[in-house]
Amino acid sequence: MSKKSTYGFRKFINDIHLWLGIASGIVIFLVCLSGTILAFEHEIKDAFSSSIEVEEQGNKSSVTQLVNTVKNSDLGFVTGVMLPSASDAPYEFSVKKDLKERRGSKVLVDPYTSEIHKVEKSKADGFLMSMFRLHRWLLLDINIGRPIVGIATIIFLVLSISGLVLWFPKKMKWKQIKQGFKIKTDAKWKRINHDLHNTLGFYSCILILIMGITGLCWSFEGYRNGLGDLIGAKIFDRGGRFEHQSDAKQEHTISIEEAIAKANETLDYDGELSVSFPDQRNSYYRFSKVAEASWSPVTSDKLYMDLSGKVLKVERFADKPLNTQIASLIKPIHTGEIYGMFSKVLYFIACLIGTSLPVTGTIIWINKLKKKNKRKKARPVLRKVA
Repeated sequence: MSKKSTYGFRKFINDIHLWLGIASGIVIFLVCLSGTILAFEHEIKDAFSSSIEVEEQGNKSSVTQLVNTVKNSDLGFVTGVMLPSASDAPYEFSVKKDLKERRGSKVLVDPYTSEIHKVEKSKADGFLMSMFRLHRWLLLDINIGRPIVGIATIIFLVLSISGLVLWFPKKMKWKQIKQGFKIKTDAKWKRINHDLHNTLGFYSCILILIMGITGLCWSFEGYRNGLGDLIGAKIFDRGGRFEHQSDAKQEHTISIEEAIAKANETLDYDGELSVSFPDQRNSYYRFSKVAEASWSPVTSDKLYMDLSGKVLKVERFADKPLNTQIASLIKPIHTGEIYGMFSKVLYFIACLIGTSLPVTGTIIWINKLKKKNKRKKARPVLRKVA
């Protein structure tokens, strides 16, 4: 007489992994699929966006002259400019038809010829916006889709941890453990599918956990505030509006070129410089500069300067406490932009694996159901002998 198998801890973890995976599979598939595409969002936009070629020829026009050129083209109010570090790249001006607009549009200008090119939205922009809405809200109303994605993300975190537990064999011997590091490509398709789920899930586990932990900051405000309290810094803190009272008696005001020169003198290194011009709300220049030699393309130093050229405040990223740095990098940590192309590729692969896990996991479950049904049919029927 065979012994009945006991319902142990491993069986419990397996059941949690199975049923939570089945319940959330479709949502996880869609969120990971859209995340895979969004990993290269900027590169896709640039590939489909029109641009202008810049050739070095003579001297560059001053920023003031280029601002006036854009103004005279009747494209709107010029709110800022991005000055690239490369000499053969166009200047990117930010333009708004109405100053109440949140983002406005982008205008490229050749600094040598003053040629203007307004960047129009392409089909890729609409597609990526749909992927963004799918990733964040499943294309539903925000109040409905956001919590659904949030709950599915929590489940995905539980699945990642439970899957990691199940990845380790019952007997902790190296012979059994090393099998989980590779995919047996010469086996039958069921075994290959199992290895794809088991092995690839293991390799992507850490990045999936990072994406899940940071991704919940957009789904639940309470979670975001709690995580901020845990690390001791506010997440998504834009620093608020920099308060500065302009001097009404101020006689001397510097030009845009002088302001840029002073900013580069203070932030004395090569890099891309973004300038926000003074307006009705803010009577000062705002500068943001990313060093070419920086370990990350998303860490920038900021500088505020009044109209007379007095430096009001300098915020260097390297001088911020570690917890404040981490809090300010939650978005690039989630999207994979933190280390540039290197981390984007890793995140793309991890998201691609995450997209496959609900599929391979469902196939494993279906195969087990078929196997159980075959066993039931093959079980002999015992009859009583008179």
